[in-house]
Amino acid sequence: MSLSATFIIAFGMSMDAFAASVGKGAVLHKPCFREAVRTGLIFGCIEAITPLIGWSLGLIAGRYITEWDHWVAFTLLFILGCRMIIEGCKQPEEEKPQICRHSFWILAITAIATSLDAMAVGVGLALLQVDILHTAMAIGLTTMIMATIGMMLGRFIGPILGKRAEIIGGLVLIGIGVAILATHLGWLE
Repeated sequence: MSLSATFIIAFGMSMDAFAASVGKGAVLHKPCFREAVRTGLIFGCIEAITPLIGWSLGLIAGRYITEWDHWVAFTLLFILGCRMIIEGCKQPEEEKPQICRHSFWILAITAIATSLDAMAVGVGLALLQVDILHTAMAIGLTTMIMATIGMMLGRFIGPILGKRAEIIGGLVLIGIGVAILATHLGWLE
């Protein structure tokens, strides 16, 4: 596979993570660059691992994985999105301290949900006999950069939106899940 094709795949795979990290950055109280890089690393590592898993599974049973990956991604993103919307709609209690960082597990679950399409791509790449290590590294690095940028962009969007940032972030996650589902079911063709 050519370098330009690898870049296009990597960039495409990183866009869900970018959108999700903008929402995650908007919810935090002035996230610092270190938190943005941490988020980027979590998203990038998971996004690099999932095509490797998909490639491995594609060698074994690719057809079965691609039948369900979009449903799993949609469900995870829908649940996380609903959770964010509920939190955003809650009446503010006594001065609740604003969160300054997301837990590892919340970021990891979001990253897994947004990277399941990369697993499906890995299945397809196994059938094409592509150098999966270079492709997975490109996907991971691109995702890390895009998620870090998204998190920092969310830092500036969050104060403008206030409490609505969490609701909008939840809607973005649900929207990503719906888009993944619609693409795989052929609704967006």
